Amino acid sequence: MDKKAKLILMKTFWSSNGWKNTGTRFFAGEDFEYAKDKGLMFDPITMSHDECVLRIIELHKVITKEIVARAFLHSLSTRKVYLRSALSSWALTHRMVAHPFESNVGKYTTNNNGSTYACFGECYVCDTYGVAVHEDYTNEDINVLNFERIKWGGVRLNHMLYCMLDLEQLLTEADIVVNKEDVVIFTNILATITSCDPTDAPRQLEKRLNGILPSNKGERDFLMEIMAYAGILNAEEDRPGRGGKNDFWAIVHWRGIDGYSKQAVQDYFAQWL
Repeated sequence: MDKKAKLILMKTFWSSNGWKNTGTRFFAGEDFEYAKDKGLMFDPITMSHDECVLRIIELHKVITKEIVARAFLHSLSTRKVYLRSALSSWALTHRMVAHPFESNVGKYTTNNNGSTYACFGECYVCDTYGVAVHEDYTNEDINVLNFERIKWGGVRLNHMLYCMLDLEQLLTEADIVVNKEDVVIFTNILATITSCDPTDAPRQLEKRLNGILPSNKGERDFLMEIMAYAGILNAEEDRPGRGGKNDFWAIVHWRGIDGYSKQAVQDYFAQWL
């Protein structure tokens, strides 16, 4: 990854005070053109839902489960967090088939505790895959998605545009090799999950993971979300809804008693364990 281009991308969205005001962001000029030339920034895109779905299907013809599993493991010791979410992007979209946009408006009901959630105006069929996508995108900024991918390992992990960008960017990577340290770290992550108290929630797991791999709190949060979207951290579905302020989405219902899915771990990582 080109260091200058990465710095340009980072400075576009982030400062020492956190997120920059949207009015201070730029998508033109010498720096932007440099970062674009290096493949880290992009012109706004205009795409329909149907085009997004077809592009995802094309990407799955060349990106395999082994490739994304290798990238995930490689990210653990190297702290290349931008390689990590390809696992969840692949898991969320690999079963997707071509279909027209079908609005989810009127498809859901919400009970008194708010346990059923849908962002209306998205595709009902894609919802069944756990993927959020609108009918059309016009001059959509995907630079912010790449910023989040490189800084934390992704944020909007189940958004179609993110999954598409994520998998496309993985195609540009070379020399993704799993080493012994990666396997040790992953084994320790699994052991840490197993060591949780039955009532531990995601925040307690995040704290337990501190020191298990090179990371900060944000990176650990999204590591857990990625593992949840990939089916490794499964939760009981009949637990109470999110309620109140919460930092999590995919893993929010998980508790220590759930542990991790040994089957999913085998499906993704058997050749390295």
